Amino acid sequence: MQLPLNDRQFAFWKLRRGGLPNIQIADRFRISRQAVSKALIGMDRKVEETLLSMAHANQIDVERLNAEMGVLFGRSIPFDANAIVFISADHGVQVWYEHEGDCGSCPRYALCIELLWGYADELGITLTKTDDPTRLADELFAKLREMV
Repeated sequence: MQLPLNDRQFAFWKLRRGGLPNIQIADRFRISRQAVSKALIGMDRKVEETLLSMAHANQIDVERLNAEMGVLFGRSIPFDANAIVFISADHGVQVWYEHEGDCGSCPRYALCIELLWGYADELGITLTKTDDPTRLADELFAKLREMV
């Protein structure tokens, strides 16, 4: 299932994830609180279906899922590693596997740094400055686990 990242429902979902109450979302869009609630219920269902679908496609056993935060924690069967499936407003649906990488020699180094810092910013999570994506991911996802 493809998430409608540019859809109004997704905008409501991002605002709620950022801590804005439904009534303020309704005021911002000049609609009823009930309309916001109904849209969020539908969006939560889409988010949950997307996270579960991605977990299934990547052979990840689900441990914990939070549709309101857009995150699924699990364990990869083929890689025997912890895995996280998450929804980023800027990067879409992502899967991250807990691993020890040689990040300095990886061609995806800059992309990983951008993804992790961006996702932390979306969630308002403060991270220790580091140039090691593996350590950055460990810190980010540990803090996210505490929130979920």
